[in-house]
Amino acid sequence: MSDKINTANAPAAIGPYSQAVVVGNLVFTSGQIALTPESGLLEGSSIAEQTHRICKNLAAVLTAAGTSLDTVVKTTCYLANMDDFAEFNTVYAQYFKNKPARSCVAVKTLPKNALAEVEVIAEKE
Repeated sequence: MSDKINTANAPAAIGPYSQAVVVGNLVFTSGQIALTPESGLLEGSSIAEQTHRICKNLAAVLTAAGTSLDTVVKTTCYLANMDDFAEFNTVYAQYFKNKPARSCVAVKTLPKNALAEVEVIAEKE
C-alpha cells in the first residue's frame, strides 16, 4: 500500500502522476524541474537558478511527506547539457550535504525545455 503526496508548496503535476509516493519508510519523488509553485512557469534562465528552484521544490515535496533533503539516499539527475555539470554540482552540493548516491545523465530534451530535472528517494524521518 502506498500514500500519494501532493502539496501546493511545490508545482502541480503536469501529467498523470503524483509529486511523490510513500512506500513503507521510503519516499519516491517524481522528477522536479524549475517550475514555480504559484504560477507553474519555468523559473530562471541559468542552470544555477533552475537548480536552486528544483531543490526548493524537492524540499517542499519531502516536507509534505514528513521528511527532508537530509534523508535523501539516492538522486537521479538529468541535464539538458552536460556542459552545465560543474555549475549544477555547485548548487546541488548546497542542498545535498549528506552526499547521497547519485546518477547524472545528459538527455536530449526535458519538459518545458528545462535545463535540469532531479528525482530523489528519501527515508522517512
